[in-house]
Amino acid sequence: MNATWLELIGTIFEVISIIIAIYVVVVSLVYIVLFFVAAHKLNREKDVNESQYEQVLQEELAPPLSIIVPAYNEELNIVWSVRSLLGINYKQFEIVVVNDGSKDATAQQLIDEFDMVEVKSRVRWSGLGKETKPIRGIYRSLQHTNLVLVDKENGGKADALNVGINVCQYPYFASLDGDTVLDQDAFIKVMKPIMDAGPDEEIVATGGSVGIANGSYVDSGYLSRDSVRLSHKPLVVMQVIEYLRAFLMGRIGLSRYNLLLIVSGAFGIFKKSWVIEVGGYDVNTIGEDMELVVRLHRRIQEKKSKAQIVYVPDPVCWTEAPEQAKILRRQRTRWHRGLFESLWKNRKMMLNPRYGKIGMISMPYFLFVELLGPVVELTGIITVLIGLFLDTIDIRITLILALLMLLYGSLLSMGAVLFEEWCFKRYNRVSDLTRLFLYALSETFWYRPMMTLWRFEGLLRIAARKKHAWGDMARGGVMNSKKTDNGANGGGS
Repeated sequence: MNATWLELIGTIFEVISIIIAIYVVVVSLVYIVLFFVAAHKLNREKDVNESQYEQVLQEELAPPLSIIVPAYNEELNIVWSVRSLLGINYKQFEIVVVNDGSKDATAQQLIDEFDMVEVKSRVRWSGLGKETKPIRGIYRSLQHTNLVLVDKENGGKADALNVGINVCQYPYFASLDGDTVLDQDAFIKVMKPIMDAGPDEEIVATGGSVGIANGSYVDSGYLSRDSVRLSHKPLVVMQVIEYLRAFLMGRIGLSRYNLLLIVSGAFGIFKKSWVIEVGGYDVNTIGEDMELVVRLHRRIQEKKSKAQIVYVPDPVCWTEAPEQAKILRRQRTRWHRGLFESLWKNRKMMLNPRYGKIGMISMPYFLFVELLGPVVELTGIITVLIGLFLDTIDIRITLILALLMLLYGSLLSMGAVLFEEWCFKRYNRVSDLTRLFLYALSETFWYRPMMTLWRFEGLLRIAARKKHAWGDMARGGVMNSKKTDNGANGGGS
């Protein structure tokens, strides 16, 4: 009896091992394809010069742009963020800061700093989200007529964005986090695909790269190329590498075939009419940025439109990354729950030929690779441990395969660092590049297992169904002083 049970258990674990091996091979091939697609696109576009962007700036038909900044308890960074936005290199724009019932002095800081007065006249309203939380007041700056503050009751980030869309007046809007600092030419670069679109083409949304400001020098709300520095804190360095890998490999590759389901909430441009048509941001999810993009793809397919959602690698905004493990853990479990909610709310698209490549390729990719990846990885580890205990697997072959997978993940991360140096050269000090390569090599030995556990925890917390407060991430004030490293007490993004 015991021998029979052991044989049955051994057979089960052998089947599981084969399934996991097939999964690993398929995922590895997907990442390799994305790597080469990204390399090809970056090579083709890396020589785009500043004169081409200047031409976009001078183009008379360049669409005016509304920049919506939802803010909750952002008194440390909000003034610097708004100052950096007022100095962007773009022809016609407005800034709409939406104070989402902050408990600190976020609104008062803006009112005092920019000499803002309450608007008593009727404000144009787009009619989006009739259930949005009440507005307490709308203010306009006497110093900058294109700066508006909307003070409203707390309703969450999605609700704040919907209110901003209602108030803003231009056909395209950008959604930015309150702690974001932009390159001065970021909007010229991210609007270029919209300007370059042909008569039969339409760009519904574009997204740009997000950089990590921790360790850099932010002067008067700006972060110049010469001011970019790599933090000395290991968690921050690993997030830099993670961001490079996600943006310069994953999103470029997916965008190439119009498969991108994520436009970062820290920096995204949307066509207002399309967003209103799909009902704006969903206030019942914590992953409102991804969920909106999925719904836009869904609407594009249902209308049989050729509209696209594009990722542009060159535009850069900078944000503050978590420097403490407990805050990073909270962020990643929240992100993974948001990914689940976005896929679940649009589950009818999954493997549905009606939704083309999005339903047949992109949705399954995000389900099986991004969402369920932690489950497969932990199952693989448990299977190996039990197999070793029962002596049903060859330990030498197992160790060799494990080592190859560890090196494979690290090499991909090192490849992302190479892409950064090859095309953008933001980290131009030898010491910074050396540390990036060394940390990339170490990623799969400590950082990836930690991320796997936290992402798995995010799946476990889905059943709790607790309401998430979007603004409770502690800030360290990265953009509150000229030199930003070592002076931070925490972080969040």
